[in-house]
Order: sequence, then structure tokens, then C-alpha cells
Amino acid sequence: MDERQECCHKTKERSEKEYKDLLNRLSRIEGQVRGLKKMVENGAYCPDILIQVSAVNAALNSFNRVLLTNHIRTCVTEDIRNGKDETVDELVATLQKMMR
Repeated sequence: MDERQECCHKTKERSEKEYKDLLNRLSRIEGQVRGLKKMVENGAYCPDILIQVSAVNAALNSFNRVLLTNHIRTCVTEDIRNGKDETVDELVATLQKMMR
């Protein structure tokens, strides 16, 4: 049995490039969120804050697209090739949660 399935949490080994790309994206998003906090602390004008919130949302959506694409191209594809059709159900459930 695959070690990933024995544990209650699955894990994913990522290439160094994918790992660095995801962390860089998250660091930029983290910086944007800190900037939002500072805007609120400094009494920035509401529309200016809302525009920055929209930018954070766009960055998070972009992160999700990259992560989802990588997941489908690696984990999902590999599992389907190995006859693990339940991975499709997992993907559908994940997409439904993302679309709420």
C-alpha cells in the first residue's frame, strides 16, 4: 500500500521549481495582505482598500489555478492511469468546494 494512503493526510512531493513558485506566490500574497492591514490602520479611503482586496483575490485565484493545474497534470493523471477512479470524485468534490 502507498505510504500516502496509510496516513490520514496525503502529501505531495513537488519539484524544486514548483515548490519555489508556489512559495513565491504566497509570499507576494502575504505582503499584499499586510499592505491591506496597514491601509486600514492608516485610515485609507474605502475604495482604495477595496481595490487592493480585489488584487489579493485575483492573486489567490491565480495561485489556485496554478496549483489545480499542477494537481491535475500530476496526481490526478497518475492515479487515473493506475486505476484509482476515486481520485476523480475527490477532484469533483474539491472543485465544488472551491466554487462556493
